[in-house]
Amino acid sequence: MTRYWRRQGEWVEFMPGKGVLKEEESTFSWLIGELRLPKNFVQRMKHEGDIRTAGDRLRLRWFTRESDSYEPADEPAEVLYEDDACLVAYKPSGMAVHPSTPEQAKRRDSLAHAVACHYAWTGQSAKVLHIHRLDVDTTGPVLYAKQPCSQVILDEMMREKKIERIYHAIVHGTPTPASGTIDAPIGKDRHHRGKYRVSDSGVRAITHYDTLQPGSELSLVRLSLETGRTHQIRVHMSAKGYPLAGDVMYGGDDKLIRRQALHGESLRFRHPLSGEHIQVDVPWPEDMLRLRQKI
Repeated sequence: MTRYWRRQGEWVEFMPGKGVLKEEESTFSWLIGELRLPKNFVQRMKHEGDIRTAGDRLRLRWFTRESDSYEPADEPAEVLYEDDACLVAYKPSGMAVHPSTPEQAKRRDSLAHAVACHYAWTGQSAKVLHIHRLDVDTTGPVLYAKQPCSQVILDEMMREKKIERIYHAIVHGTPTPASGTIDAPIGKDRHHRGKYRVSDSGVRAITHYDTLQPGSELSLVRLSLETGRTHQIRVHMSAKGYPLAGDVMYGGDDKLIRRQALHGESLRFRHPLSGEHIQVDVPWPEDMLRLRQKI
């Protein structure tokens, strides 16, 4: 159900109904059950005076001005969707979602730095809070929360598998069967740093796939994730015998494309404030469009 909300300075205002606001217990139940804020988070908001009621109106301190640890990049991120609570940015190939070393942080060349640049250029005091990640050479959308309140709701959606991520990949060979589910645990490869593999001692990982355009040497596959393990699609398709084109680490050939042929095509989630369905579709990058012509 879509919820009506409006911003009042650093507060967000809802009108959940007088019955909901009649008692503190029912108000808390609405915040936890309807808005999906964690119980301990609601208790902390109460303790800090961040919850107010007046008549049929409920106000929460939501849009506090906060500084961020990421220095802005020289150029802003390409924004695919944005409102007061969240943002979706495009991540190109070769760019990390966030820096993992002091050297990378100094270069300011991650998507986090580019999002920080967007906030700086548009005069926003918002934190750079990513909700999920993409591999360095995977293209596609990345979802960000702008405030801790939005973040805890979106994080909970991720845990409950309510944020849908759709990918397109071009793989070697013709997947057989043409569609199905790969349910195989993934763990670290002890012999190769930074590499993962299907392992009985790993963490459960589930990938759904559907072959959209089969070919004798290359095939186009649509994939969705039920879990979000590191390199999940790459590991699962390689283990099945159909590695991604360009993915040398997992058995692919890079003669036709210089990275793994994997693109996040669509991101679907419920808005943390309104509850409405948001869908962000992302056009294919040029290198994958050229590769598809060879199927």
